[in-house]
Amino acid sequence: MSDLEKRISDIPLERFRNFCIVAHVDHGKSTLSDRLLELTGTIAPGGNKQILDKLDVERERGITVKAQTCSMIYNYKNLDYLLHLVDTPGHVDFRAEVSRSYASCGGALLLVDASQGIQAQTVANFYLAFAQGLHLVPIVNKIDLPTADPPRALEQMKDTFELDPAKAVLVSAKTGLGVEAILPTVIEEVPAPVGDHLKPLKLLLVDSWYSNYKGVILLVRVFDGQIKAGDHIASFATGLRYTVGEVGIMYPGQTPQKSLRAGQVGYIYFNPGMKRSQEAKVGDTYTTVGAEKQVEPLPGFEEPKAMVFVAAFPVDQGEYAHLEDSINQITLNDRSVTMQKESSEALGAGWRLGFLGTLHCSVFEDRLRQEHGASIIITPPTVPFKVIWKDGREEIISNPADFPDQEPGKSGPYADLQEPYVSVTITLPEEYLGKVIELCEGNRGEQKELQFFTATQVILKYDLPLAQLVDDFFGKLKSLTKGYASLDYEESDWRKSNIIKLQLLVNKAPVDAVARVVHYSQAERLGRQWVTKFKEHVDRQMYEVVIQATAGKRIVARETIKPFRKDVLSKLHASDVSRRRKLLEKQKEGRKKLTAVAGNVSIDRRAFQGFLAK
Repeated sequence: MSDLEKRISDIPLERFRNFCIVAHVDHGKSTLSDRLLELTGTIAPGGNKQILDKLDVERERGITVKAQTCSMIYNYKNLDYLLHLVDTPGHVDFRAEVSRSYASCGGALLLVDASQGIQAQTVANFYLAFAQGLHLVPIVNKIDLPTADPPRALEQMKDTFELDPAKAVLVSAKTGLGVEAILPTVIEEVPAPVGDHLKPLKLLLVDSWYSNYKGVILLVRVFDGQIKAGDHIASFATGLRYTVGEVGIMYPGQTPQKSLRAGQVGYIYFNPGMKRSQEAKVGDTYTTVGAEKQVEPLPGFEEPKAMVFVAAFPVDQGEYAHLEDSINQITLNDRSVTMQKESSEALGAGWRLGFLGTLHCSVFEDRLRQEHGASIIITPPTVPFKVIWKDGREEIISNPADFPDQEPGKSGPYADLQEPYVSVTITLPEEYLGKVIELCEGNRGEQKELQFFTATQVILKYDLPLAQLVDDFFGKLKSLTKGYASLDYEESDWRKSNIIKLQLLVNKAPVDAVARVVHYSQAERLGRQWVTKFKEHVDRQMYEVVIQATAGKRIVARETIKPFRKDVLSKLHASDVSRRRKLLEKQKEGRKKLTAVAGNVSIDRRAFQGFLAK
């Protein structure tokens, strides 16, 4: 038995503490985790920065994408405590990761940046944690910054969340100032987990990831009983049975242990391994084979739904198989991506991928490029729409090419068209209020609420169509408010809408990869932009190329690329105008014959790539 195992086995359940760190994006969660791990001796001081951010994308962008966990042993008043820390993502796209982390914790450190104050995601995470009944420890970070204003942050916490400022801990995670006061506060404030290691086994699957050697590795929270290598366990969701190959804790890497008992969070993998990551349903309960009748399964989590769809195509069709492997490998570790095959006449074979949000999509694209060296063309993001047909059927369409070609107001095969709305919460400094309201109204928003939660900070609530939100709404908001505004959203409902399919035609043939469903009011403006932009990327040919944009059945914009032609008038000097006209007419007739024989225009794939690039 190693020293570590001996120390852990001597700690009773009353001295376990499970907690997570939640905050708005970029308030210093991962840096604080580093300091806590150094303080408890889990990692050596001065090593790698953000030790829990394991992906290249996370380190490069300075964001956390996947919740990461770690166990620590801390000696307080001469007693050992086993602490379990979860570092959660701050961005709204990864909200499902945060709510999963809450299920394995008894408390949370609510972190607020002293220079920024409370922002939208802080508010959203507070209500999520409050609904789960977690005990919150307020912490104000970055107090070493020249712009820091801790009293303001504490006052905001008191006014907005009714948290007692006297219990707050003021720290600077970067310099380590005040960090040693956090863990004693956690031990005093956060309740110990409840459980009994003598009851039949009951464990919750919190997360899973894929290893090429061991198969699917599960991160679990044990509620009752204990688990060790060689046990036979069964899943409640799938009914499948497995033999445990190894159990252990994350300390900070995978550290094998003899057993895990009630109250602990650790990893397990099976031997023979679990090969399909679809079998690991997050939120599932496992128990020992034979004890299924005695154990009540735990309530699961709702699976996150894809909100943004893009079509992805390989730049070169020869790379299709390589790209498919790469996408499959990334989806093994990120099950919230949905994927179905699709083909386009213009761009060849590809996939339609569904993501939780636009940041999720761009992180996925970065991972494909960095980890697999794959280059892809991605169409602009679209959202699903609902068509209610006249016979009462409802159909949700995520591919704009399948959307019916019908003008609103004309009687078609459907009774109603609906688009998804989201409830958006924006927190911003008061001086930008006018500009932001203008932006929301311009994006077809409906104002729901406006409140000042301090003299200078405003919370704005709007209902916005999801289609407007994915169209770089966040980028526009940031540039209008010099980066001070923060945004959080959640699904609202489906609403009747005046929407129409916008398509690009080249010589009267539709280009299927470039279709979008837009609001009727935007069709003409977008159509004009499309034809002008597409014209820049198409080369002149031997015959005329007509580029049109159609909304429903109506043509809203057109550009014509003139053909190459021989100068038939060069040999004439002082000739009569009728002679010139005769030669031009003759040339025109020849052109018509050529078009009739040659038929369609061939457009280089590079034209589509240039058009779809931002």
